[in-house]
Amino acid sequence: MSFLSHLQSIIPVSERLQTELSRISKKRMVEKGQYLLRSGERCNDIWFVEQGLLRGFYFHEEREITNWMAIDGEFGTSFYSFVTRTPSTESIVAIEHTQVVQIGHDALQTLYVDFPETERIGRLLTESYYIKLDGRLLGIQFKTAKERYDLLLATNPLLVQRAPLGYIASYLGITQETLSRIRAQH
Repeated sequence: MSFLSHLQSIIPVSERLQTELSRISKKRMVEKGQYLLRSGERCNDIWFVEQGLLRGFYFHEEREITNWMAIDGEFGTSFYSFVTRTPSTESIVAIEHTQVVQIGHDALQTLYVDFPETERIGRLLTESYYIKLDGRLLGIQFKTAKERYDLLLATNPLLVQRAPLGYIASYLGITQETLSRIRAQH
């Protein structure tokens, strides 16, 4: 899905805003394994995945913990760092060759001032992000490993097909062995 098509699915986007988005955004190809952000850097951009797969992760006790994955038609950023303008505790890497549309923090803030509809888009996207985050938190706290996997499979089957099992297991808060057992039961 293209960046503009995605925004148009949220609210109508004026021709003037479309022109400005074309001017300030940057379409780029990110190679598999290439980092968009490393822990300790300030996140200055938000990325829309037109095609491909990004992963946000933390290091904890010398292990990588997957925090989120963004697939075709989704946004990815180090949200806390992007909003607070502080160094990120997470890293962002491309899992596949990925085409993204990149918008910088300052450009986005200018859009919010110059184009009030962008604030509405931003609010709706933030609400959606929060709902996913809340569901993920409740799932980790109250659902079994199988229930978490079944929910991910039902809501995002393409992610389950395309992301490596280790990343999916980490995202679900389970071991790869547990995930393999669950998948064997399907």
